[in-house]
Amino acid sequence: MLDLRRIRIGVEVSGQINYYEGLRVKVSGTKYANPLQNDCTVTITGLKQSTRDFILTETSPFNENRTPKRLIVEVGRVSTGMFRLFLGDIESSEPSSPPDIDLVIKAKTQLAAAGKLVSKSGAAQSSLSSLAKSVADDMSLTLDFQAKDRNVANYNHTGAALKQVEKLQAIGGVSAYIDDDKLVVKDVAAPLSGRTRVLTKDTGMVGIPKATEKGVKVTFLIDPETAIGGALRLGSKLNVALNGDYVINQLSFDVQSHEDPFFYTALATRL
Repeated sequence: MLDLRRIRIGVEVSGQINYYEGLRVKVSGTKYANPLQNDCTVTITGLKQSTRDFILTETSPFNENRTPKRLIVEVGRVSTGMFRLFLGDIESSEPSSPPDIDLVIKAKTQLAAAGKLVSKSGAAQSSLSSLAKSVADDMSLTLDFQAKDRNVANYNHTGAALKQVEKLQAIGGVSAYIDDDKLVVKDVAAPLSGRTRVLTKDTGMVGIPKATEKGVKVTFLIDPETAIGGALRLGSKLNVALNGDYVINQLSFDVQSHEDPFFYTALATRL
C-alpha cells in the first residue's frame, strides 16, 4: 500500500500559528553543526489570494508589528505522522510572477537574535555549562549540553545575542549550534547521544555514498531519527570502503509534495 507523504507549513504571527497543508509545496534548506544559521526556503502554490496577502503583509519589513514571524515546516508519512523539519524566523516573503502565483518564504534560525543586543560579564571562573545556559536563555532556547564541562575565565560579551554561540564554541573548544528551538553544545568529535541513523539500501539510502575530504556525502529518505550532530552508521554494499560510523556536520533537505525529492543529504565526518 502506498504510504503518502505529508507536508505542513506553519506561519506564526504574534503567537498565533496558521497551518497550510494539501497544497503544492517545495522545501529546501540546510542545517549546520556550527554557529552558522540554518536556512530554509519554502515555495507554496495554490494559496487563496486573501491568505497570500495576509502572509505578505505580516512578514513585510514595513509592518508595524516588529515581533518575529516564524516559519514551521513539518513533514512525514500518512502512516507514521509528521515531525518538525525546520523552525526559524521569516527573513522575507514574496510572490512569483503570473500565471502561477507562488509564495516564496525564506527563513533562518534565530534571525531576531542577530539584532538583539546583550552585554554580560562572567565571574572570574564560570563553568561552560552555566554560560551555555545563559546564552540559551538570552534567545529563549532549551539547552542540550553534551560536552565535557570545563571552567572559563572572565567571560564577557557585548553585541548580538546570536554571536554568543560563536564565542561559546571558540572558548569551549566544542561544537555549538542551534537546531530549531535548541542550543546544542557537544564535543567536536562525538555525536549526539541516542541519535544514530543506521543507513543501508534497505533503510532509505539513495544512490551511492561518496567519499569527501573528511568523510562521506550521502543522500537518503527523510526520517525523524536523523539529527544534525547525530551519528550516521553507514552500510553500503557498493562502496564498502566507506562503511562505518560518522558524525553529521551538515544536513541539507529537499522536500516536494508533487515531485520525487523527499531527501536528506548529509555531509559527515568519520569517527
